[in-house]
Amino acid sequence: MEANGFGPQTFPELKNDTFLRAAWGEDTDYTPVWCMRQAGRYLPEFRETRAAQDFFSTCRSPEACCELTLQPLRRFPLDAAIIFSDILVVPQALGMEVTMVPGKGPSFPEPLREERDLERLRDPAVVASELAYVFQAITLTRQRLAGRVPLIGFAGAPWTLMTYMVEGGSSSTMAHAKCWLYQRPKASHQLLRILTDALVPYLVGQVAAGAQALQLFESHAGHLGPHLFSKFALPYIRDVAKRVKAKLQEAGLAPVPMIIFAKDGHFALEELAQAGYQVVGLDWTVAPEKARERVGKTVTLQGNLDPCALYAPKVTASVPMCVCEFVSVHAHDCGYDCVILCVVMMSVCPSPVSHTHHVNSRNAGISFYCCSFVFS
Repeated sequence: MEANGFGPQTFPELKNDTFLRAAWGEDTDYTPVWCMRQAGRYLPEFRETRAAQDFFSTCRSPEACCELTLQPLRRFPLDAAIIFSDILVVPQALGMEVTMVPGKGPSFPEPLREERDLERLRDPAVVASELAYVFQAITLTRQRLAGRVPLIGFAGAPWTLMTYMVEGGSSSTMAHAKCWLYQRPKASHQLLRILTDALVPYLVGQVAAGAQALQLFESHAGHLGPHLFSKFALPYIRDVAKRVKAKLQEAGLAPVPMIIFAKDGHFALEELAQAGYQVVGLDWTVAPEKARERVGKTVTLQGNLDPCALYAPKVTASVPMCVCEFVSVHAHDCGYDCVILCVVMMSVCPSPVSHTHHVNSRNAGISFYCCSFVFS
């Protein structure tokens, strides 16, 4: 395959495939550990590296992204790496201006507010070529990992990307985006299709560049009820998985496990389990035993550890209690993938994160412990 200059790459032999076997639902000898946002401001070396340039300039530097991806692996005995990037590089590639405002987060100076604003977007066919720097970062990181652990690529799901593009940034209500769903359903579907058409070659390009697994973040699923989710989010989540798998096969690339994480999307667990992904992520509001009852053994599950557990004064006592309680339920459930911690706060020092691996790796039956986001 030639995806934006990237054909199948030759990389060092993988020495630790525990995460990949867990993601495929296979038995593992121990509990693999990884974090969805391993590179983050809880690490002093991350803050030092990031101080040199603004956020999106960092994202566009393959060397910087590689360095930030590798930093946590130098501290912790992790079983996978996830490339340093951001879901909002896709709206940027579609022609929208996005800045990262200190203390505020992402900002779109000219959000999509009217149906005619869709005309400002570039052809989604050009997005993958616009994001060649991500592919370069993935290839460079795979080489420098030297087979130590697998590398995970990712993207934001269509609905989540739409919310940022319409709201103009973060929002507690998603009122503008949901207004589109109710008042402009046709235009909403048009935008969601544009985003899906952009995401498919982007994710395939990540695999061609060296990604060994893919995660789709539907971070704003919780702002939709079951009806809106089934109409405006789920069809595109399904379409991404189906089309990525087909394109990988067409390109002669080996399949990779795909993970869907729909934050606060517990109302759609059954549907997500049938959406074409090998792994379904849970947040800490979902009881894993109840989730397993609902989805059966059709998929691997990951998730549910409260991120604030790392604030406990004695994390070696408190986190293991959470983990062991979980293991007591799932020790014989081979289809469970991980205990997931969704936030590593900036105010958490790195040492509690290191304890989680040593505790969890002694317990069979869960496949990996996972941190998903890093906030300030």
